[in-house]
Amino acid sequence: MAALFSEFRLKDVVLRNRVAVAPMCQYSSTDGVADDWHLVHLGSRAVGGAGLVVVEATAVSPEGRISPADAGLWNDAQIEPLRRINRFVEAHGAVPGIQLAHAGRKASAARPWEGDHHLYEARGGWATIAPSAEAFGGNLPKVPRAMTLDDIARVRNDFVAAARRSLDAGFRWLELHFAHGYLAHEFLSPLVNRRTDAYGGSLENRSRFLIETFDAVRAVWPEHLPLTARLSVTDWVDGGLTVDESIEVIRKLAGRGLDLIDVSHGFAIPDISMIPWAPGFLAPIAERIRRETRVPTAVGWMISEPQQAERIVADGQADLVMLARELLRDPYWPYHAARALGAPGADTMLPDQYARAVKAR
Repeated sequence: MAALFSEFRLKDVVLRNRVAVAPMCQYSSTDGVADDWHLVHLGSRAVGGAGLVVVEATAVSPEGRISPADAGLWNDAQIEPLRRINRFVEAHGAVPGIQLAHAGRKASAARPWEGDHHLYEARGGWATIAPSAEAFGGNLPKVPRAMTLDDIARVRNDFVAAARRSLDAGFRWLELHFAHGYLAHEFLSPLVNRRTDAYGGSLENRSRFLIETFDAVRAVWPEHLPLTARLSVTDWVDGGLTVDESIEVIRKLAGRGLDLIDVSHGFAIPDISMIPWAPGFLAPIAERIRRETRVPTAVGWMISEPQQAERIVADGQADLVMLARELLRDPYWPYHAARALGAPGADTMLPDQYARAVKAR
């Protein structure tokens, strides 16, 4: 049997296979509310056979949005549209998950197809916050306000409130976004964090925001459901966050109840020229983290071919393969991959509405 199409159990959640829909920002919400676009976008990937469908980075507060069109869970009016999507996703065999996020100094930006640059208040933007009062740079030049201890406590509480709403909306898998140069990564990366208090300097201090936020969410998220995190495990630059440091942080989080680490990378600074782009380039790092921390891992980035994804799971590099662009190209990638790998039951993956017509060809 193809390893990619074996079940994966984490706590009380069972995924039908190891193919996960990575959180992909759609920049299509009004006042943070999901709409029909999100139903079709996420629902079609569930119909296509993915085991886990993770909703895009969902802001825990209005200030934490990347753009004015981001999804959010900062008020109760945002719950029911997500509940509707989750009912559809589950009805078609997938597990609904969500990623909670705060964009930090990268917030208040235009949508990518509208320039991806910072928006100032006169054009619908807002003041940003970060660990330190330093701009990201490039097309995001706004200088954020350095967070006070009260700000830190408030954002932590925002994550907790959003986690409660996630449970109310029917999500069964929760991921905290500690990656990609957003707020939590800004605290962790020495390239960004210039604080001199208990939240800056040493790795212990720089990881404090992550650990405190994780602990607060762990306290309200049911023990029988997976609580995971996406972490940029390296900044790819001298003086930045290293894999060794990330392993130390992951071990601490594991001791506090982390169930899986979604291995990602980079984007703390605008320069990405140091990233060693290549097919599956993060898989060996995910394997090392899985081996040294004994925490299940998920990995994505430049994974496109069924045989490639199969090797990653079969060789023990990761427990889940997170797909994004490939699932935009083909929502039915899991079905096509199952057929390519000769997985038993591949022909039963399609819904009844499609299966008869497809098999008749």
